[in-house]
Amino acid sequence: MATETPSFRHSRWRRLPVVHQLSQSVGIQRGMLVAGLVLTAIFVLTAIFAPILAPYGYNQLRDDAGAFGAQRPPSAEHLLGTTVGGYDVLSRVIWGAQTGLSVVVVAVLLSIFAGVALGLVSGYFGGWLDRVLVVVCDAIYAFPTLLLAIVMSIAISGGQSSLWGGIFAAAISITVVFIPQYFRVIRAETVRIKSEAYVESAKVVGTGNVRIMFRHVLRNATRTLPLIFTLNASEAILTLAGLGFLGFGIEPTSASEWGFDLNKALSDVSSGIWWTSVPPGLAIVLTVLGVTLVGESLNDLADPRLRGRRAVSAASGTVAETSVVPGGTLTAGPGGLAGLENEGRS
Repeated sequence: MATETPSFRHSRWRRLPVVHQLSQSVGIQRGMLVAGLVLTAIFVLTAIFAPILAPYGYNQLRDDAGAFGAQRPPSAEHLLGTTVGGYDVLSRVIWGAQTGLSVVVVAVLLSIFAGVALGLVSGYFGGWLDRVLVVVCDAIYAFPTLLLAIVMSIAISGGQSSLWGGIFAAAISITVVFIPQYFRVIRAETVRIKSEAYVESAKVVGTGNVRIMFRHVLRNATRTLPLIFTLNASEAILTLAGLGFLGFGIEPTSASEWGFDLNKALSDVSSGIWWTSVPPGLAIVLTVLGVTLVGESLNDLADPRLRGRRAVSAASGTVAETSVVPGGTLTAGPGGLAGLENEGRS
């Protein structure tokens, strides 16, 4: 059995999506991508290991020494102080990352499945179904995002929810907002791809519509989904925080939510009590910033027109490979750039 050479293993490692984009990025763009990845990784790891990192429970009001007390300043027992409700601020911030990650994952996955399925069917079959879906999605897309999420949250849970009830209510509310975005992208790609020669050839040999849709069209229509996923993830966090801030989120005794904690800290700001509002607000800003930096950097690297750089080697004067899609490269053909130039002279 043949063994892999170190160079082959290294090249295969460099072809991994994020690693490939890191190797292509340069200068400020690489710094933005690395900063976004670090902030996103901190958010994800904090959410996963919240039970270990949090010194107290998200709804814990006392320990063996007694009640925590309300609006206590930072101390050795409570590194970020306590809230107006008597909860430990640090613990609420850490547990809030777990709530945010849960809502983001559920909302984006539901949006992807629904949006991709509707866009694929609409773009492939067309007709009256396509026209109806386009009109409905355009109407939803034109509706204010947060207002639509509030309406859906009230309709689903009445604005008051348990842990998983609130997570699914917020996730479904955000899903309704995101479906038109995935629908538009997949539908446009499907309309373009279904006229390609290989799709027409599959129809000629008698391949069924379902097999063509999933084997040929879907595979090539979903290349931009990772970019949309990262951008929508940051919007989902903001929408969840907005729902919580307006009082339509999750009950504080059921889960920790940054937007709700910010709402309760409004009166503290005018009293000079900063520790109840700054930590959850900073958590929202840094998380959204990290996810947005990753999404924007991947978007720039996937589109040469947005990237706007030609990495020219000072030693050889050759032009570096240009990424067209995440994980892919565009080369100048077997003869390279010299072959194109020679062909143009002939």
